Amino acid sequence: MKHILIVDDSTTMRRMVLASLQGIRDVRFSEAGNGLEAIEKMTLAPVDLLTLDLNMPEMHGLEVLKFLRSHRKFRDIPVVVLTTRGDEESRKACQSAGVSLYITKPFDPHTFARSVEELIGRS
Repeated sequence: MKHILIVDDSTTMRRMVLASLQGIRDVRFSEAGNGLEAIEKMTLAPVDLLTLDLNMPEMHGLEVLKFLRSHRKFRDIPVVVLTTRGDEESRKACQSAGVSLYITKPFDPHTFARSVEELIGRS
């Protein structure tokens, strides 16, 4: 069974992401409210895909992405950035850091779920 970790400081947004992905079969979900909590959870249990907000307290999403890409254990995990930051600078920074997919909020739940399903199928 695949494991998706949903990382966002907004409880409401985590619920929306979870609701969007519920149709994916053979997947279990967990949540983290900030980047530090996400890294802690990833060290305790394997994760097959991460959805990641950028603007969070404790540790910015871009910092989390860079951390993951710099460690062999996490390097190949698909990371979907889901953010309100639609500016080109943020998008390019995430692409340079190795994001798998960059999506801006608000998002289409069906398109989002299909994209995540594709990524998780490859991992």
